[in-house]
Amino acid sequence: MYHSSGSIARQAAGSGTGLLDPVGQPSDAILFQRCTWCATAMYHRLLCPVCQCGDLRTERSEGTGTVRHSTVVHRNTPAARNVSLVELAEGCVVRGRVMGPAAAIHSGDRVRLSTVKDPVRGEPVFQLLDEPYRAWS
Repeated sequence: MYHSSGSIARQAAGSGTGLLDPVGQPSDAILFQRCTWCATAMYHRLLCPVCQCGDLRTERSEGTGTVRHSTVVHRNTPAARNVSLVELAEGCVVRGRVMGPAAAIHSGDRVRLSTVKDPVRGEPVFQLLDEPYRAWS
């Protein structure tokens, strides 16, 4: 039987529902979720990947992390760009871009959030914190 959507109770977005709510939060921060049951940190999820709990709270990241994986992409862009997986200090992994030469970004490089949204792709943009020593490069 079909029921109209007007009879369905709707939850308000906010920190209690786990939905990312940019209202009232600084625009220069990455928001992530943390499971209230097992304390797992995650980025843009509806359920906890560990315990499948839906009770997630929204937290603000400090924006520092380590590059877990980086690759150079030549598709659909006029110039090569990098796509990196950054593990934030809070424990969640974020897909974004690291500023600098695409071939110079390596796993283990320390990064800090530069801007939350890339104007073209809408992904977070990070910058290198320090230049690592590369004896064989």
